[in-house]
Amino acid sequence: MSRHVMECLGMSRVTIEDGHVTEVTEPIVKRCPLFEKYRGIQTLDEDSVKANIEYRIGAFGMCTERRETTMRDFLSFGVSETLSTGLRDGVLDAVVLAADGCGTCVVTDPDVVQGLGGRISGIRETEPIPAVVEAVGAGNMLDPETAPIDMVAGADKAFAMGYGTVAVTTASMRDVEAIRARHGDRAVIALVHTTGISEEDAKEAFELCDVITACASKHLREVAKSTDGVLIAGKAVPVYGVTDIGKRLMSRRLEIAGKEPWDPTQGEDPPSPLI
Repeated sequence: MSRHVMECLGMSRVTIEDGHVTEVTEPIVKRCPLFEKYRGIQTLDEDSVKANIEYRIGAFGMCTERRETTMRDFLSFGVSETLSTGLRDGVLDAVVLAADGCGTCVVTDPDVVQGLGGRISGIRETEPIPAVVEAVGAGNMLDPETAPIDMVAGADKAFAMGYGTVAVTTASMRDVEAIRARHGDRAVIALVHTTGISEEDAKEAFELCDVITACASKHLREVAKSTDGVLIAGKAVPVYGVTDIGKRLMSRRLEIAGKEPWDPTQGEDPPSPLI
């Protein structure tokens, strides 16, 4: 049996087995402006979450052997779009991400970064999917037999492979601490899937991370507004450029999208509730 578990759409925990949704928990966030805009989902609940996951399975084979692994940009300045652009521009040499079918992997193809990372969020458990293993390359995975998820080990692997500037996505501040301690400024750290982050971790995130997604985090929004020099992209689910390289990456995405950084006079349209 092929089994995959992710947290998505308002922090609902979803289990997919053999291409079928077998478990969905009630989301704690009830409205996401991005899903409302792009998928017409007014309220996040078990039914709407299940329907969206089934749509993804049908549309591009998420968590199945039919998994499509390349994709063009979807959001104006999502993290996968931002890191893909960084690869294309030569700012980044590789990206470490986690996705269904491969677990943690090292990727240098911008279209694969977008194809894998732009279509999922919060992957917690996965198993190898041959089509994904082929697209990523078995040698770029931590273990092609088990597809484990370990972002610290992924960063270690990327630098051991000889890459110079490596972006790493993670949802864990403990990972952030370890990656920064081991690899210093060579690692470009993108903190993702941040709903529910503590106030203490939110403050530390702005000390250690290069790029941060706000998701439905109350504390990240508060810290961002009180921290000088942060580039804020978006009024609904902001992405923050914190360091020089983080702001460079975010500025480039804003340029491509033809947009300006968020201006407080524009107002906000956040998820609800903020956690």
